[in-house]
Amino acid sequence: MLEIKNLVVKIEDNQILNGLNLTVNDGEVAAIMGPNGSGKSTLSYVIAGKQDYEVLDGEILLDGVNVLEMAPDERAAAGLFLAFQYPLEIPGVGTMTFLKACINAQRRAREEGEISTPDFIRKVNAAADKLEINKEMLKRALNVGFSGGEKKRMEILQMALLEPKFCVLDETDSGLDIDALRIVSEGVNALREKGRSFLVITHYQRLLNHIVPDTVHVMSKGQIVKTGGKELALELEQSGYADYRSEAA
Repeated sequence: MLEIKNLVVKIEDNQILNGLNLTVNDGEVAAIMGPNGSGKSTLSYVIAGKQDYEVLDGEILLDGVNVLEMAPDERAAAGLFLAFQYPLEIPGVGTMTFLKACINAQRRAREEGEISTPDFIRKVNAAADKLEINKEMLKRALNVGFSGGEKKRMEILQMALLEPKFCVLDETDSGLDIDALRIVSEGVNALREKGRSFLVITHYQRLLNHIVPDTVHVMSKGQIVKTGGKELALELEQSGYADYRSEAA
């Protein structure tokens, strides 16, 4: 379970999150929608531990432990995963080298033995097949020369390999065509299970047609201003955010 209590965050002189409260239960898929500038991406970055954001108040509890007291790598080892809106290219770092290093870093943090090369290759190939990732992509530098859809598939591949407890998807649908959206969504849905939760940040209903949420939260001016079921996303698609822009106090 992830519990966010009275979270207040600023960057430089701009206060972006204003006493935000949110609970995502084990096994739940929660969606956050809202207008540009409402603080959605800031929330994802603060959960993951991105630098430059100053937390003025509040807690983020993962299974009762305040992750704000952890470094980003410690949060990852504890089971947090962030899929970026714009995944980074890392020239000179092979994709397979990166993936194996990530897996082994988490295994060491959990005092587990490093994964053997044969087991690693089998694990990667099985996950890549499900996401229709061309094996040639795995031989290249991480994300270098990849299309937007290929980068997003690689993010979901990382998520599948690391098997996190809590996954944050920050506008994963951004830049995806219909086929890539389907493949990425199927990869996410394959990971849905009782012990794993998702926070899906998006502007558009189209992603939620594929990754059907249990709950939908509307965010405005750094706060959650309305919560409902999946039908709330359909309402937002039709009416927009005008009714919510002035509701946060």
